[in-house]
Amino acid sequence: MEAFMYILLCGNGQYYTGSTTNLEKRVEQHHLGEGANFTKKHLPVRLVYFETFDRIDEAFEREKQIQNWSKSKKEALINRDFKVLKELSKGKN
Repeated sequence: MEAFMYILLCGNGQYYTGSTTNLEKRVEQHHLGEGANFTKKHLPVRLVYFETFDRIDEAFEREKQIQNWSKSKKEALINRDFKVLKELSKGKN
């Protein structure tokens, strides 16, 4: 079953990271305020990034990894700026 790790940009400028097996439905739930408590409090939300996985446990593992990242590191991933992402991963910024 296909699974997704996704990042939403919330109305307060913060990022929300989640995982699901139905990306379209889950993003719609967030839009309707039926998602996580965090996104419900910080509408509107916009999907800014996602990755596809073969299994939900892989997507969940990636979600947990990215949740611990700084905002600048998440933005480098979202922008696919792998040079900056690599530098941030080394702790240089």
